[in-house]
Amino acid sequence: MKKGLFWFLAVVITLASAYYQRRTGPTYPLRVEAGFGGATEAFELPRSAETTADAELTVPAPAPVEGWLEWKRYKTPDDWTREPLVREDDRLVGRLPRQPSAGKLVYSLHLRPGPNSSLIVSTDQAVIRFKDPVPAWLLIPHVIVIFAGMLFATASGLAALDKTRDPRRFVLWTVGLLFVGGFVLGPLVQKFAFGVAWAGFPVGSDLTDTKTLVAFFFWIVAAAAGRKGKPARPFVLAASLVTLLIFLIPHSLRGSELDYSKLPQDPAVTAALK
Repeated sequence: MKKGLFWFLAVVITLASAYYQRRTGPTYPLRVEAGFGGATEAFELPRSAETTADAELTVPAPAPVEGWLEWKRYKTPDDWTREPLVREDDRLVGRLPRQPSAGKLVYSLHLRPGPNSSLIVSTDQAVIRFKDPVPAWLLIPHVIVIFAGMLFATASGLAALDKTRDPRRFVLWTVGLLFVGGFVLGPLVQKFAFGVAWAGFPVGSDLTDTKTLVAFFFWIVAAAAGRKGKPARPFVLAASLVTLLIFLIPHSLRGSELDYSKLPQDPAVTAALK
């Protein structure tokens, strides 16, 4: 396989898997459509926000369309709170009260063509999670290093299939990048965002942390199998395939989640804690 084709395939496969992982994650905005009288507007329901401010939701809707949000703290017996949307020119704006780090709200959006209309269009419920800000000087290197690790993991697998290439140097790059991205920068990002450095196995159920651990284990095995100068192609191919499969698991799935039972039960109090 020519070098240009080799790296083209590696980049395309990596980009496709990263895109799929991100788009299917529980914190990616939920795209919905709503409208009246044959006119349909597309907009997004946010599912991630920072603790520094209320989460804002914007709906393109010309007058006299009106609407409201119904929300409550996630996995609590709280009553639903109804919050009217505020008109700003040709759009309606709603706000969800900020929560402590890892706090979640479940909410739904409701629209109707006018104040006297009995026709109501409602969205499915969405869950939004709040996080503390992560500085760019940490987040950007983390994303770059993790992407590079995924790229070299894919390149390792392709090299294992190509008898003219030795996959061992790709394996070493993969091990190093996954270690730095997943076990140095990753925990720092997690600490900034949610106050804990590690939430995966064996202390928690965060699948993002756990899948990084599983992938790293397979790459350590692949590196050990090739330590005496052997290409260890079956081990490398297995590690590459496992990495590809587990990184298709949506990002942030079963991530950090605040236990509201350990906080004041009034949602207004919780919203004011930060």
